[in-house]
Amino acid sequence: MREAPTQLRTRASSINRALDEIGDKWCLLLFQEVFWGINTFNEMLAATGVSRGVLANRLQWLQDVGCLRKGLDGGRPRYHLTSKSLELYDAALMSIAWERRWHHTPALDDVALVHRNCGEAFEPEMRCNSCALPVDAASADFAPGPGATLDVRDKKVRRRSSIAVARVPSRHALYRNLINLVGDRWTASVIALAFEGLNRFDAFHAELPVATNILSDRLRLLVAEGVMSQEPYQRRPLRNEYQLTELGRDLFPWFLALQQWGDRWCATGAEGPPTVVMHRHCAQVLAASVCCNQCGEPVKAHQVSFTLNGRAPSLPLP
Repeated sequence: MREAPTQLRTRASSINRALDEIGDKWCLLLFQEVFWGINTFNEMLAATGVSRGVLANRLQWLQDVGCLRKGLDGGRPRYHLTSKSLELYDAALMSIAWERRWHHTPALDDVALVHRNCGEAFEPEMRCNSCALPVDAASADFAPGPGATLDVRDKKVRRRSSIAVARVPSRHALYRNLINLVGDRWTASVIALAFEGLNRFDAFHAELPVATNILSDRLRLLVAEGVMSQEPYQRRPLRNEYQLTELGRDLFPWFLALQQWGDRWCATGAEGPPTVVMHRHCAQVLAASVCCNQCGEPVKAHQVSFTLNGRAPSLPLP
């Protein structure tokens, strides 16, 4: 009997490349811990409730992909964010915006963001760099870019964690509900493909090197979480179409931030981005920045005062 391939060639995608590196619940939670200065192994072990083996595995993985660096401080090994992981700043801000809009997360009630340039408390919003209008899924069109080739992706991956994010003891997990969705790369990949117009099981499966039972499980999860709705387009046998709900469509700025990060940090060659996004409002290739909703200016990490229960983090928001 021939063994099933462990790697498959799929359409190149900066989002998929990014998810292959950081699209894991524990990786995303660890970024938040290090941001708040929880950066020794034992501190992170206590904060996350993860097993020692899983924690060691993720810390090594994040070092291997250049998102954490390990150094000695006072004779103790400590982990620090890198330039690469600090550029997840826009995605982190849009995570906070989505979580605040759609979920009651007590930790966020104590978070204050102040834009030092204008002196106002603000909510982050993503705007087009060309026309300065807000960006949403309805105003975006996708097209192949100069790097529209094929990627080789591993078929065998980590299992989705059975530990719910809500059970993680950390006080620093500010966007638990978003991590519960995008902290599994197959779930996040399905959402990303839905933004490109895919809406049927076979279409999703053709794009993802994942077993059919896993894909079915992720689609059920997305429907149960209110990210997608399903409607039958065929009765015998029963087959459904999946459409993003308003809650799901509102994830678009996070995915755009991740795509821009992947374009910069996860490129495999010099051809350029695999996918370009066109902004319908100005007919320009969409490059976007997270902006202050009070003054409209792009937000930079060093321009933001960020506190949780009156405590400031030790680093700019990752």
